[in-house]
Amino acid sequence: MTVLFIALGAAVGAPARYLTDRWIQRLHGGRFPFGTLTVNVLGSLILGLAAGGTATTTGVYALVGTGFCGALTTYSTFGYETVRLLESRAPRRALANAAVSIAAGLGAAFAGVAIGTAVWH
Repeated sequence: MTVLFIALGAAVGAPARYLTDRWIQRLHGGRFPFGTLTVNVLGSLILGLAAGGTATTTGVYALVGTGFCGALTTYSTFGYETVRLLESRAPRRALANAAVSIAAGLGAAFAGVAIGTAVWH
């Protein structure tokens, strides 16, 4: 049953990632990977909420945490886009992408855990 929850979450998370990324990139242009940054920070917040609020509920965590957030977020694209910024001679943007992604992702996850724990425990 857990695998089914993961698959269902991923079936929603993957299209959400694609659509959100394209929408954000269209709004901000292509010089900085705002779309990937947005989905990764949003996914970190949601995963933090799931971890803080449903740590003992395996099905919910599998659906939301592993399935949805696993498909919504993308470390590989973050890495690839950072390397592409370096290759295109934009080291400041590459450094900003790495620093903001890590700091905002960790901050969002921490906030999510704190909110999830406060609301559901």
